[in-house]
Amino acid sequence: MEKEFTPKLFSLLKQGITRETFIKDAISGIIVGIVALPLAIAFAIASGVSPEKGIITAIIAGIIISTFGGSRVQIGGPTGAFIVIVYGIIQVYGLDGLIIATFLAGFLMVGMGLLRLGNLLKFIPYSLIVGFTSGIALIIFSSQINDFLGLGIQKVPADFIDKWKVYFENINHINWYAVSIAIGTILITIYFQRLVKKIPGSIVAIIVSTVLVKLFDIPVGTIESSFGNIPNNFSIPHLPNVNFDTIQALIQPAFAIAILGSIESLLSAVVSDSMIGGKHRSNMELMAQGSANIVSSLFGGIPATGAIARTATNVKNGGRTPIAGIVHSLVLLAIMLIFAPYAKLIPLSCLAGILIVVSYNMSEWRQFRSILKGKRMDIIILLTTFFLTVIFDLIIAIEIGILLSSFMFMKRMSESVHIQNISTDTKDEEHLFDEEIKDLPEDVLLYEINGALFFGAARQFQETLTNTHIQPKVIIIRMRYVPLIDATGYQSIKEIVKTFKSRGVKIIFSGVTESLKKDFEKNDMFSILEKEFVVKDIKEAIKMASVFEKKIK
Repeated sequence: MEKEFTPKLFSLLKQGITRETFIKDAISGIIVGIVALPLAIAFAIASGVSPEKGIITAIIAGIIISTFGGSRVQIGGPTGAFIVIVYGIIQVYGLDGLIIATFLAGFLMVGMGLLRLGNLLKFIPYSLIVGFTSGIALIIFSSQINDFLGLGIQKVPADFIDKWKVYFENINHINWYAVSIAIGTILITIYFQRLVKKIPGSIVAIIVSTVLVKLFDIPVGTIESSFGNIPNNFSIPHLPNVNFDTIQALIQPAFAIAILGSIESLLSAVVSDSMIGGKHRSNMELMAQGSANIVSSLFGGIPATGAIARTATNVKNGGRTPIAGIVHSLVLLAIMLIFAPYAKLIPLSCLAGILIVVSYNMSEWRQFRSILKGKRMDIIILLTTFFLTVIFDLIIAIEIGILLSSFMFMKRMSESVHIQNISTDTKDEEHLFDEEIKDLPEDVLLYEINGALFFGAARQFQETLTNTHIQPKVIIIRMRYVPLIDATGYQSIKEIVKTFKSRGVKIIFSGVTESLKKDFEKNDMFSILEKEFVVKDIKEAIKMASVFEKKIK
C-alpha cells in the first residue's frame, strides 16, 4: 500500500538518477515544452477561454502531475478531449462556473484514487472510449471551420447541427488568405518532422505564418484581434463564491471532467508503459491529476490530464523520469514570461490548422472501423456514444455509455453462468458431473451452477429451478464452481428454498466453500435452511438424499 501511494519521482530519487539520464530528460523536456506551447494556446481558445489560461494550466498542472504522479514519463496539461465540456460549461455558467467545476472534479479524482478506483477504470469498454473520443474529434474539427475558412462569425452556436447551418449561411465570406495559412499549417505540421525530427512542425508553422502576416499585413484574424494582449504573469489564486446550489448545478459537469480526465490519464500511462516497459501506479496518478486540477483551477486554469501525444513525444525524445515533465513546464513558464507579447500576433487560422491535425489524430478512425466489423453489442455501444457526443452532449454520452456497457456486461455475465440438470433420464448424456453420481436416485434432481450467482444471473437460476416439470423428492444444488453470490443471488436462493419447502421437497447444497458458508450465515440463510443440509462433498449430498428419498417412500 505504501508503494502504491508513493509518487514515481520519489521512488526514482531514492534509487538515484544518473547524470546521463538527467541530461536526456532535460533535453526531452525542452522539446516537449516547445511542442506543448501551440497546443496549450489552441486548446484554450477552442474551449472559449483566453489563450493564457491554456499556458497557465500546462505550467501548473504539468509540474504537479510530473512531481506527484504515478507514471515515470507522463506529461500533463490541457487536452483536446476537454474542449467540448469546457466550451459547454463556459456557455452556461461562465468562467467562474468552469473554475468551480474543475475544482470539484479535482476532489472527485483524488477521492477515486484514495478509494483505489484507478484499477477499475481499465474495465471501461474500449468501444465506449473510441465512441466518445471519435465524437470529440468531430466536434473539434467542426469548431475550427470558422477560423479555418476565415468566416469571421462572431458568435458560433455550440450545437453541432446549428453550427454547420451558420457555416453554410456564411460560406460566401470565405477569407482565402486564412484558408491558405490553415492549409499551409497542416502541411508543415504533418511533413516538417519527417525532415527534422527534433523540431515540431506546429512551432515552425506558427513562426512562419506569424512573420508573414506581420510583414505583409495580411488581413486575417489573430489572437490580438480576438483576445487582446496575452498576460505574462499569473493572477492571484482565488475561488469564486461556492454554495450548495452552485455545487448542485455543477456536480454533473464536474463528474464528466473527472471521469474523462481519469480515463485519458490512465490510457496515456498505459500507452507510455508499453513504450518504456514500465508500470505506472494508477491510484497515485489519479490523486496527482486531481491535485493538479484543484491547484490549476485556483489560478484560473482549465481542466488538465495526461496528454497521450505529448507523453509519446517525451518517450521518443529520451525522457525516462518525471524530470522531463517538470522541465517541460519550466520551459513553458520561461516562454510565457519572455515571449507572451509576441504570441498575440499568431493567426487564428494557423491554430485552426493545428487543431484539425489534432482532431484527425484523435479520431481513431481505424479503431472505429475495426469495431464496426466486430460484435453487435460493441457496435451498439460505439455508435450510441458517438452520436450522443456529437448531437447532444458529452456528459450524457458518457453516462448513457457507461450505463449501456453495464447492462451489456450483465447480459454477457448472466449468459456465461451455466445451470445444468441431471436426472435419471439424462444420465447417458454428456454432462459436467463426476462418475460417482451415475447412480443418482430416481426422485433426486441434481443441478450444478458454473459461475458467479449475481443479480444478472439470479433470475435465470430461479426460473430454471422453479419451472421444472419434474416432481422430485430431493434437489441437490452443487456449487463447487460458484466463486461468489451477491444479495440478489441470496434472495433468489431463499425464495427457491421456501417454494420447495412448501411442496415438501428437501434441498441440499453441495460444494459450498468455507467463505460461502460464512456468507450464508451473514445473509441469514440458516433461518430457513438447516445447517446440516449444506455439505462440502457431492458423495455426502447423494448419500443424504438417498436416505431422505427412502424415508419419504
